[in-house]
Amino acid sequence: MIPQETVRRILDTAQIVDVVSDFVSLKRQGSTYAACCPFHNEKTPSFIVSPSRGTYHCFGCGKHGTAVGFVMEHESMGYADALRYLARKYGIEVQEKEETQEEREARQRGESLLLTSEFAHRFFQEQLQEAEGRSVGLNYFHSRGLEDETIRKYGLGWAPSDRQALLRAAREKGYKEEYLVDTGLVIKYDDGHLADRFFDRVMFPVHSVSGRVIAFGGRTLRTDKSVAKYVNSPETEIYDKSRSLYGIWFAKNEISRKDRCYLVEGYLDVLSMHQLGITNVVASSGTSLTVPQIRLIRKFTQNVTIMYDGDSAGIHAALRGIGLILKEGMNVRVVLIPDGDDPDSYSRKHTLEEVRDFIAASEQDFIAFKTDLLLGEAGGDPLKRAELINDIADTIALIPDAVKRTTYAQASAARFDIDPQILFARIRRTREKMHEDERKEALRQQSRQAAPDPGPSAGDIPAEPEGEDLPPVPETPPPSAAPVYEVPLLAPCETELLSLLLRSGTEELDFETDSPYYSEEEKWTVAEFIREAFADGHQMANSLLRRLYDAYFALYDASLEQDAILRRLMDGEDREVADLAGQLSEDRYQLTVKHFAASMTTKASRLVMTVPRAILVYQSKRLVLREQEISAQMRTAGPAELTALMRQFKDTAALRKKIDESLGRVR
Repeated sequence: MIPQETVRRILDTAQIVDVVSDFVSLKRQGSTYAACCPFHNEKTPSFIVSPSRGTYHCFGCGKHGTAVGFVMEHESMGYADALRYLARKYGIEVQEKEETQEEREARQRGESLLLTSEFAHRFFQEQLQEAEGRSVGLNYFHSRGLEDETIRKYGLGWAPSDRQALLRAAREKGYKEEYLVDTGLVIKYDDGHLADRFFDRVMFPVHSVSGRVIAFGGRTLRTDKSVAKYVNSPETEIYDKSRSLYGIWFAKNEISRKDRCYLVEGYLDVLSMHQLGITNVVASSGTSLTVPQIRLIRKFTQNVTIMYDGDSAGIHAALRGIGLILKEGMNVRVVLIPDGDDPDSYSRKHTLEEVRDFIAASEQDFIAFKTDLLLGEAGGDPLKRAELINDIADTIALIPDAVKRTTYAQASAARFDIDPQILFARIRRTREKMHEDERKEALRQQSRQAAPDPGPSAGDIPAEPEGEDLPPVPETPPPSAAPVYEVPLLAPCETELLSLLLRSGTEELDFETDSPYYSEEEKWTVAEFIREAFADGHQMANSLLRRLYDAYFALYDASLEQDAILRRLMDGEDREVADLAGQLSEDRYQLTVKHFAASMTTKASRLVMTVPRAILVYQSKRLVLREQEISAQMRTAGPAELTALMRQFKDTAALRKKIDESLGRVR
């Protein structure tokens, strides 16, 4: 846990222009800076950075925040990791609280392993420029069409034929043998002998999603069949191959901007496509596609296009990948490269425009892909055709979203000219079996545990509800700053009051002397005027807005200036509150109160009209709710209670009428 004083120092030190400039080319426009948004694809700059406010905002996609929020969004980091990133950038030491000795040792060990891996990365890069590396490794990369800039950018290298070259270089620089062995860079044999794992191979470094080098793949250039074509790093404390994707560090921003990820198989597939100009591409090199890899992609997009070779192995891998991706609730399309080519060779034979046109023309959804593939095998055989339809239905059954399942089922039924209910019945049975298998697996997991409680028996598991189709098991939705309004009637009013607070809370309301709100003793600020409306103990009905309201006044009462309050809110650890504060503080937010004051020439003039009116509208809505509550009570009240309730309803209605008249409303 990072101490609060360190958090405050990091946030106070971080400069929004300085931070954003590390990732985006900014151009000064008066007191602000502009650029094309890094979060969506655009040609005209709509991304604005304000040094005075310490914030960024895109008028195209709506992204906004402070320096820490930008790092979180751009680098897909959590709040604490983003703070650590900024601390490293500005040289601020972070001594986290409540770190045990074991945790500190584990953290230091992990960092040592990463530093060792990054040393090896530099070593392999340097060796590529030496005599052996240039004549063999660099020549190979050039023969595969890779340019020097691509080789440099992706950190490609050469492992010398000397089996102790890396080991000697690391020893000379003081790196411990323990870390060389534990990163898998060096092998320790039973007799204690040490030797490099990678030798006489071109090297492909594997980066984590945050850009650290965590592993390597080495390709031999020998034609000897007894030599393994590829040698890959083993799994280590810093490298889990099932959770890593080759190229993700270089591709993640473009995946997010294009809202699509192209999934290929090999290192060179990624490199050739990136070099061509299609950079939202990653590979599951060294392993078959896994669920954790799919979930890593899901951080940046819901849309995946599989681009595998058109041979039988590529088709088999595509079929397997379709099921895994669909089961994770994502959208999947397939492009098969013509047989005899792969994404690497196809990219080198064609221009960027030709490859894009090919993808656009060849992309198929999974139903069309499977149908075209299997229908040819079925021919006119009715049994094989039935198997195909069942296969399609079983694939649709993997989709968690019921609406998507229904849409795909109806489309498939139309394509095969069969009754949709036949497909629905098959999908229902398949999902029932899936749920049953999941329950059995859960029970098996429980039985393996050594806990005293063996867990529920199969008879304790409730049966699935009957119906035409079973709904998917609900997933916990990701956090969102969009408020879920517990009381919809109050939603626009509460939102408007918060927007007024966040944009003008510390400004004074300069009422005219004939105004009922005028006071000779003191002037109201917007914040104080709004808080007075809640003096009766009433709270905002929406829980998220209430959290933002309370957070605002905690800072307001600390006598902070308005910009400082807003920055503190947007820098805060409660990211739902931070995001909502950013949304409601932007001028693009449209107030629900009619812009009758738009003709006023100054902001001060607009505020003295808008703020009291917004509160009156809010009070009127509260009274409507009170009338509804009384009416509901009257329906079940006895004779004695009914008289009192009728009196309350009459008084409430009279008060609301008075407020509505002051608002100029006619009932």
